[in-house]
Amino acid sequence: MSQSSFSTLGLKPELLNTLESLTYTEMTPIQAESLPLIVEGKDVIAQAKTGSGKTAAFSLGLLQALDVKRFRIQAMVLCPTRELADQVAKEIRTLARGIHNIKVLTLCGGSPMGPQIGSLEHGAHIIVGTPGRIEDHLSKKRLDLSELKTLVLDEADRMLEMGFQSSMDAVIDAAPKQRQTLLFSATYGDEVAGIANKIMIDPTSIKVESNHNKETIKQSFYEIDDNEHRLLATQLLVMEFQPESCVIFCNTKRETQDVADELWDMGFDVLALHGDLEQRERDQVLVQFSNKSGSVLVATDVAARGLDIEDLDLVINYQLAHDTETHIHRIGRTGRAGQNGRACSLVGKKDGYKMGLIEDYLSRTITPEALPSEAVLGKTVPVAAMKTIRIDGGKKQKVRAGDILGCLTGDGGIDGSEVGKIQLHDMWAYVAVKKEVAKKAVKKIENGKLKGRKFRAWTLR
Repeated sequence: MSQSSFSTLGLKPELLNTLESLTYTEMTPIQAESLPLIVEGKDVIAQAKTGSGKTAAFSLGLLQALDVKRFRIQAMVLCPTRELADQVAKEIRTLARGIHNIKVLTLCGGSPMGPQIGSLEHGAHIIVGTPGRIEDHLSKKRLDLSELKTLVLDEADRMLEMGFQSSMDAVIDAAPKQRQTLLFSATYGDEVAGIANKIMIDPTSIKVESNHNKETIKQSFYEIDDNEHRLLATQLLVMEFQPESCVIFCNTKRETQDVADELWDMGFDVLALHGDLEQRERDQVLVQFSNKSGSVLVATDVAARGLDIEDLDLVINYQLAHDTETHIHRIGRTGRAGQNGRACSLVGKKDGYKMGLIEDYLSRTITPEALPSEAVLGKTVPVAAMKTIRIDGGKKQKVRAGDILGCLTGDGGIDGSEVGKIQLHDMWAYVAVKKEVAKKAVKKIENGKLKGRKFRAWTLR
């Protein structure tokens, strides 16, 4: 039996059966190092990036410790964003599907308060949410954490970056002193260390290096003169490599929106993701990018951290990250799972110190390359193949993916091959269709019926 096999951990049979059905046989490095300690009930500090398998690590631990017969809140996971909380809750539910009657409740800002209050009145075993919203429920005495066994801080560094310190403190103060605390973070600076020292009991620290091999990522560096040259360089690189999916990282929210606006004016199917967007706008950007309705995403690190953005052809650092760990995290979005990736970084005249740190990481001297010739501007601008349609009905109206597909492809509709990803939410749904049939698809939904009802539908920009 392999030492990295889940069967070595003494997990509940229901969890092992679920892992087998998911074809999860071997633990990832972060799971192999942290799970034995987590299952033993120890406090753990784990430094690992998104995509390392950390969510399954703490999810299996809290499910192993759960007493499903006691309908009380026994575990809580704090996340920096609603998107990450939704991903975590989804993975917990997937891993728990062999255990009957487990209730996982998501409590996040940007969602209506009423349904959350109603759900809390019916109780839950596991809470996943953002610090601000959970603090709000605690202040109104809607949450009882007296039987909490496990507290997880996921992406702790990012929660601090987003200003959640006071809310995190309030939640931690409301939790029992005798509990297991698990802290997961992509970086481990002084602020994160300060929290760990205050709230954890004799924790074991684990650091797992990036799960991508830096040799599989082709890194190129280009010298630029000023912001105008920086924008031109970005345009040249996208035109040269013609990516199906590309993320451009900027250091500020304003810069992110400005770059996205400029690229939009140039004809690119570009989306922007930053902290000034409302939650609804953020949700729609992520849906569009994940279903190939946008080929270029311009984002800040804070907005992109923890999001499930994979299979990228190209990452562009519009400006170098403030530190090497963030740089590594950015470029790790491409070249995942052993695939070759490409990362391009634009280097300004004041970036000598940052470049020195990156050279130390790469163990080589970096020689800037020449930018592509402006002749590439004569190429066809890479555009997204899909358009996203929003439907004003979702899970609460009993709408299923099969209903949407049937409506689109039935009697005079579009071909099934022209339909892409379908994503269902409580009150609405999104479906990606080929651009050329988008208008026909919208009419098909509005003129047809889902679950015997008519719903409004429209294409997103």
